[in-house]
Amino acid sequence: MAHLLGAENLHLEYPTRIIFDAVTIGVNEGDRIGIVGRNGDGKSTLLSLLSGRIQPDGGRVTVRGGVRIGMLDQSDVLDPTLTVGQAIVGDTEEYIWAGDPLIRDVIDGLIRDIPWDSVIGSLSGGQRRRVALAALLVGDWDCVFLDEPTNHLDVEGIAWLAEHLKNRWGRTSGGLLVVTHDRWFLDEVCNATWEVHDRIIEPFEGGYAAYILQRVERDRMASASEAKRQNLMRKELAWLRRGAPARTAKPKFRIDAANQLIENEPPARNTVQLSQMATSRLGKDVVDILDVGVSYGDKQVLRDVEWRIAPGERTGILGVNGAGKSTLLGLITGEVQPTTGRVKHGKTVKVATLSQELAELVEHANDRVSDVVALKRTSYVTGGKEMTPSQLLERLGFSSAQLQTPVKDLSGGQRRRLQLLLILLDEPNVLVLDEPSNDLDTDMLAAMEDLLDSWPGTLIVVSHDRYLMERVTDQQYAIFDGQLRHLPGGVDQYLALRKQTEDASTAPSASLAASSSTPGNTVPAPTGSLGGAEKRNAEKELSATERKIAKLGETLTATQLRLATHDQGDYAGLNLIMQETTALESTIAELEESWLELSELLG
Repeated sequence: MAHLLGAENLHLEYPTRIIFDAVTIGVNEGDRIGIVGRNGDGKSTLLSLLSGRIQPDGGRVTVRGGVRIGMLDQSDVLDPTLTVGQAIVGDTEEYIWAGDPLIRDVIDGLIRDIPWDSVIGSLSGGQRRRVALAALLVGDWDCVFLDEPTNHLDVEGIAWLAEHLKNRWGRTSGGLLVVTHDRWFLDEVCNATWEVHDRIIEPFEGGYAAYILQRVERDRMASASEAKRQNLMRKELAWLRRGAPARTAKPKFRIDAANQLIENEPPARNTVQLSQMATSRLGKDVVDILDVGVSYGDKQVLRDVEWRIAPGERTGILGVNGAGKSTLLGLITGEVQPTTGRVKHGKTVKVATLSQELAELVEHANDRVSDVVALKRTSYVTGGKEMTPSQLLERLGFSSAQLQTPVKDLSGGQRRRLQLLLILLDEPNVLVLDEPSNDLDTDMLAAMEDLLDSWPGTLIVVSHDRYLMERVTDQQYAIFDGQLRHLPGGVDQYLALRKQTEDASTAPSASLAASSSTPGNTVPAPTGSLGGAEKRNAEKELSATERKIAKLGETLTATQLRLATHDQGDYAGLNLIMQETTALESTIAELEESWLELSELLG
């Protein structure tokens, strides 16, 4: 594969610290690289170095002649006096850009809800961000750098962006470098991962899941090596004296070692134990939303909502912006009163909200972290173990030195973690998380998820971070046309239903009527119109399909693990495993489509 750009012996330092030291990396045609690491370790700085926006103190960056690099950074660079159309296509005539399928796809995927003639200065921050991303993606670039592109995108927007980037270039052309905390996106798009840490860049093969597997194995090997160094020095010395050959080959992951790593790990949550603890803390009644409707003036946001929230329930809420997710959360917390119906809260319910505004920290801006924590509890029990607030802070990524830092001097991610800790120390039994992944890197998201795994209360999550939602919740609901709908098929079902809704709204009614009356076409019976025998047969088929999907899902997971752990030099073997993976994914997709059709049929 042809070389696009590279860096040799990069060195960059600021007055107080060194960011990179003697870093050498390269980007080739076909590379789709996800960049991960702790906040502040240099991920965004790396993109700026490679794009030429900043110059290194040592070493050099070289770009192959003629290579065009486009970059989306986190700063707002749009001219506020331009219209949306001018910012995206400039002065290009409409008949030209409207005839370009790439431009039409980008506009439809990112800004279809933003008026074309709106002035940039009148848009919200999230809208400006989407316009900036669209303006970049309509360009013809050989290499694209994206710094947190999923910020301000909903689940549908993130899915669209992933599909766009997968299809933007041929498999062995183009280059992508992306910094994001969205782990689903990393897995969906990237074929390599760079971890930025301790002044270096460590490359890994594969997306986020493969990176985690390799990192766990690396740490396990490092731990084993340290234990061997400390406890078996004489054996090692004897081994060395016998003239053991040097190990110069790169270590390969073995499938049995990878399986052992996973098999020895217990499930993330003991759902039975957590349910028992939640019931003892909450009783049987949590929040009952009974035939509720909410209207603001003439606009009805929610209607006919029936939801009895159980103790220990862990639920994710999906929906487009403006669908009514915040209103639904307000009903749970008591901040919103229903227009019709009623909301009943259990007597022992204590609700807390991890909001996007960090309101809990405003009054403590000038206080030190240790003083703020001391105002709460002196101990906290998690996972059956009693921990001090300092230990909890350490678990959430704070160093002992940071305990003396004023809250106002913390980074966005640190304030987010402190906010979560203060809420947990108040010991609520119903926790509402409203976009909890904002400002957190992947390691801190994993730490937060680990902490929530042992939290024995009712958890309600609204998030565009698909990985986090699927990780910490056990079921998902969506708001469609003001009504709450259960999603047994999770986020995939939500995206499929959204696509069906959009297709139905754009398809001409006449063509639909004609197609339904065409001989040979089988029109599904309306929901609820199945006879007894038909319904039983459909239920049996639905159950069988679910079992097939689950079984094939396990097979696919094992196959993906084989792919991640296979000898990367064995191209023929890798190709066979990839073909097997593709076939499994295609079969599962077909079964999921059948499952959705049956679910719709049964209502």
